[in-house]
Amino acid sequence: MIKAIGQNTNVNDQRKKIHPHKFTLWVGLGSIIMMFAGLTSAYIVKRDQGGWTGFTIPRAFWYSTGVILVSSLTVQMALRSFKEREMPRYRNLITLTAVLGLLFVALQWMGFRQIWNSGVTFHGSGAGQFLYVIAGLHAVHVMAGVIALIIMFIKAFSTRIRSYNPVPVEVMSTYWHFVDLLWLYLFIFFMAIN
Repeated sequence: MIKAIGQNTNVNDQRKKIHPHKFTLWVGLGSIIMMFAGLTSAYIVKRDQGGWTGFTIPRAFWYSTGVILVSSLTVQMALRSFKEREMPRYRNLITLTAVLGLLFVALQWMGFRQIWNSGVTFHGSGAGQFLYVIAGLHAVHVMAGVIALIIMFIKAFSTRIRSYNPVPVEVMSTYWHFVDLLWLYLFIFFMAIN
C-alpha cells in the first residue's frame, strides 16, 4: 500500500513537469518577444528623427490578418481532434491550417510588394529600413511555422505506425498561435505608429 502511494505521487510529479520540448519552445518565444520589443522600440525612437517617411497599410494586410486569425482557430480545432483521436477530422483541419498558412504568406508578399512599389524601400530613409527588417524576421518565423504545419500535414497522412503523442501537435499549435499574436501586435503597431 505504501509503495503504491509513492508510485502514484511520482506519476503526479511527472505530470506537473513541463515537457522539454515545450520548455524549449517557451524559452525561444521569450527571446523572440524581446527581439521584437527591441525592434519596435527602436522604430519609435528613430521615427522622431528628421527625414522619416511613413507608409500606408496595404489592404492585403487586412486580409492576411483575417486569414491568420482563422488559421489559429483551425489549428486549435485540429489539436482537439488529435487529442480525441478523430484522425479524419484532424487531417482535414491540419490541411486547412497549412493552406491558410500558405495563403497568409502569399497575402503578406502582396502587401509588401505594394509598399515597395509605393517607394518605401530598404535603401531609402525612414520606415523602410525598420519595416523590412521587422517584416523579414517575422517572415522567417512564419515560414518556420508553415514548415511545421507541412510536416504535421505529411505525418497526418503517413501510412507508418501512428503515435498519438500530442506533444508535437501542441508545440506546433502553440508556435502557430504565437506567430498569429506576433503578427497582430505588428499590424496594430504599424497602424498606430504611422
